[in-house]
Amino acid sequence: MIKSRTRTGLLATAVAATLTVTVTGVAIAASGPVSDVRFVAHLNITDGQRPENITLEPDGSADVTFAFSRQVARITPDGQVHILATLPAPPAGATTPVLTAPFLGGIVRTQDGTLYFLYATGSSDLTGVWRLRPGGTPQRIAALPADSLPNGLALDGRSGLLYITDSVLGTVWRVPTTGGTPTRWSTAPELAPAGFLGANGIKIHNGAAWVSNLDKGTVLRVPITCHGGAGPVETQATGLVNIDDIDFTGAGDTLLAAINKNNEIALVKPDGSHSIVMTAADGLENPTSLAIRGGTAYIANGAYFTDADPNLQAAHVKRDN
Repeated sequence: MIKSRTRTGLLATAVAATLTVTVTGVAIAASGPVSDVRFVAHLNITDGQRPENITLEPDGSADVTFAFSRQVARITPDGQVHILATLPAPPAGATTPVLTAPFLGGIVRTQDGTLYFLYATGSSDLTGVWRLRPGGTPQRIAALPADSLPNGLALDGRSGLLYITDSVLGTVWRVPTTGGTPTRWSTAPELAPAGFLGANGIKIHNGAAWVSNLDKGTVLRVPITCHGGAGPVETQATGLVNIDDIDFTGAGDTLLAAINKNNEIALVKPDGSHSIVMTAADGLENPTSLAIRGGTAYIANGAYFTDADPNLQAAHVKRDN
């Protein structure tokens, strides 16, 4: 998930001028595999409501992390925002690797409504995997190194294991939902950064961990072996520089990819070819993450570079059966 604390008013103005949306607007540029784009919520940029990652509730609400405000929130289908938790501030002098500011990353939900999410602060007392049970308070269940940047989070529902991308250390960590000491599941060179951030989004799909690498513009498939280890990395797609999160459109291997800085959503086919199916004309403002359920894709826009309108969108997506 690409981040920057440096933005310019000129860039924000130029990007905002390309948008074809209104306050209640239904964007019209998307077509083909993605269509009927609408806004679920326009968020409060002044309050730091920049959604970084997303997981869905059974009623259609979206649980999101707000990257730099240290908050986990629920956005209801009618666009109401409810803050579920605020994470503790890091100690004085702590600096999050690369991003400098404390950062909330990936989030997933288990069937009992428990939320798991990632927090990076540059301090050993707070960085790691956190859990929030319904009606409870957040608690850290697994510590990660202070010099790590936990970013993407995926749940393997069959094994009860969480998979974590580390964008700075070029690692996929793994830890049970019950907590404990994470293990370095994969440190393959394909996960490493090349100047900024490496391993980023992650999903468990068809017997493998699928990982995006932001700097290298790749989608990687890491098989989960019969003993639970990491198999050899397979590069599934290239040419997607600035790729953030990914999600699959169905049971097949076709996926959507958020291309953050470019204000694009790409459709990536199983053969690695890709096409752009959404742009800034559809209301995209630095898309950070995707969650697909049935025929609906939910898209979180952090507006990190446009600095204009962080929002949550929904769109119809053609399923890959």
